Amino acid sequence: MSSITKTIIIICFTLFSLNAWALNVIEGVRIWPAPENTRVVFDLDGKPEHSYFFLKSPDRLVIDFNNTVNAANLSNLAKNDTRIKLIRTSTGKNKNSVRLVLELSGTYQENIFVLNPTGPYGNRLVVDLLDHNRTVVAKHKPKNTKRDVIIGIDAGHGGEDPGSISKNGTHEKRITLSIAKRLEKIINQEPGMKAVMIRTGDYFVNLNRRTELARKKQVDFLVSIHADAFRTSQPRGGSVWIVNNSRAQSELSRWLVNREKNSELLGGGGELIKRTNDDNLAVFLADLTKDKSLEISDRMANNVIKEMKKITKMHKSKPQNASLAVLKSSDIPSMLVETGFISNPYDFKNLMSANHQKKLAKAIFTGMKKYFVRYPPEGSLLASLKPTQHKISRGESLSVVAQRYKISVKDLKLANNLKTDVVRIGQTLTIPRVN
Repeated sequence: MSSITKTIIIICFTLFSLNAWALNVIEGVRIWPAPENTRVVFDLDGKPEHSYFFLKSPDRLVIDFNNTVNAANLSNLAKNDTRIKLIRTSTGKNKNSVRLVLELSGTYQENIFVLNPTGPYGNRLVVDLLDHNRTVVAKHKPKNTKRDVIIGIDAGHGGEDPGSISKNGTHEKRITLSIAKRLEKIINQEPGMKAVMIRTGDYFVNLNRRTELARKKQVDFLVSIHADAFRTSQPRGGSVWIVNNSRAQSELSRWLVNREKNSELLGGGGELIKRTNDDNLAVFLADLTKDKSLEISDRMANNVIKEMKKITKMHKSKPQNASLAVLKSSDIPSMLVETGFISNPYDFKNLMSANHQKKLAKAIFTGMKKYFVRYPPEGSLLASLKPTQHKISRGESLSVVAQRYKISVKDLKLANNLKTDVVRIGQTLTIPRVN
């Protein structure tokens, strides 16, 4: 056997041995701080083999990765998080293992699980540190006071769940949070109304948790902001979705239902994540079972559609229904607003425009405000500002009504669009408030 042949055999044997004993690789580490929890995601080349334990004085979470090497930069990872002080390496169990130590600022309940590859992500180990000390506790509303109407705003997706991804790599979660913040600002500028954000930054909120937060914050209505997507770039325009107990009939509705059944789970908690190799849609909708909630949702959706038509093309001119039981809250009226198709070039350009985002937020706000001005919750400031209605009885004239309510005939005519002073028995007049 020649020396060249021996060399080739040795090289082949070495490559085979290396492949047979190939180690897994930690390629990156990401931290997603949220108000009530911190999520740490370890991206690996292969499926992780791991074990973990906690240490006290000081508090630490120790994770051992078997048959693994670390290639991730751990410096400054936790600079924006209050629960994790530092992530560092330590002496592993053996030469083929990696030990990572998370130095913690306190004790937290953990939820640690493995995620298989999906969309843009590979193999992952996810660590959720749940901070029960930061859990938002609802304050009882004081009685006999004029409270604000509370609107819950849910910016779709977030953190590990990017939502739809445009051709240039823009994540839906970025667009939805931007529009949601603009809507929050408009609502908070309106006397008698208050906005609460379900998520305020780029982190993921468990879908069931979103409902819990809305209930704890005692919202009167919950609006979820999304950006649509489809398999092709042709569909465009906005739409508004509500839930009832009947199965949706439209193509898009059937598609959404199938998407829910076939989608990958995010984190084992029943969440949906999108695949980026198709433009499927992960939808956040409430399963509304109470007739009153559905009635409110339907009226609100119609109001919003009327306003959105003024500033953008609508993919659907009527509220759409889907039997998706994503939100299980029957006591919170809800709607999901699809602001446009991120998969359509024209819509995408608009959705990236600050001016168009402001118009969308204004349209959504106006639609909701019109409903609550007409049907204000009992005990709210808007209820106290609701115009008084007066029905004309026999012998009453416009001047008599004006004198009764201490307003001028001119203001009374203006509020009711009257051209003359003539009124008829049974006619209902709106009595305006004049400062």
